[in-house]
Amino acid sequence: MKQPYVMVMVSDMNRSIRFYKELLGLKLRSESPDWTEFESGDATIALHSGGVKKDATAAGNSLKVSSFAGTCSLGFVIDDLDRTFREFNSKGVTFLMPPTERKDEGIKLAICLDPDGLPISLSQHQVS
Repeated sequence: MKQPYVMVMVSDMNRSIRFYKELLGLKLRSESPDWTEFESGDATIALHSGGVKKDATAAGNSLKVSSFAGTCSLGFVIDDLDRTFREFNSKGVTFLMPPTERKDEGIKLAICLDPDGLPISLSQHQVS
């Protein structure tokens, strides 16, 4: 197998490009109205237009929704999660979970939402 990619259905390509490029800092590889690709290490994050925006709060707790078998979510390792949380908060990003220590997992974890309500995990490895 070659380089993996994750495809995210989006309702507004321009808004999503701004989020993934300007806020998450992903490197833009290609852009079109229907398909946009970002580099993220050895993986590609691909945005596909035509998605229907969902209300992230309509189902109650989005964390439960994202844990159904057969679903997928994005996650990124962050060097300084507290700083990233403050920066994203100041830019109006919605968080389902603020930075929280998960001692059994050896990480600090936060979960934010992209413009269409997709949960994105941000984790920082804890130093022992």
